Amino acid sequence: MELAAHHHRPVTRDADGMAVASFVLGLAGLLFFNALLGPAAIGLALLALRGRTARRGRAFLGLALGAADLAVLAALVTLNGTVSWNLG
Repeated sequence: MELAAHHHRPVTRDADGMAVASFVLGLAGLLFFNALLGPAAIGLALLALRGRTARRGRAFLGLALGAADLAVLAALVTLNGTVSWNLG
C-alpha cells in the first residue's frame, strides 16, 4: 500500500512544477517571444490541470497569461504588421 501512495506523489509534483512553469513562461511571454512562450504556457497549464495539480491557481494564471501573450502578439501584428516590439 505504501508503494502505491509513493507512486502518486511524483505525478502531483510534476503537475505542480508544470503549473509554476506555465506561470513563469506566461509572464515572460508578455515581454518577449510571445509566439513561443504563450502556447507553451497554455499547454503546460492544461497538462498541470489535467494532472490534478495542487497549484490550480498558478495553473489558471499561466493559462490566462498564455492567452494574454497571444493577444499581445495579435495586437502587434495588427498594429505594426510585425511580431516585434517597437519602442521608438
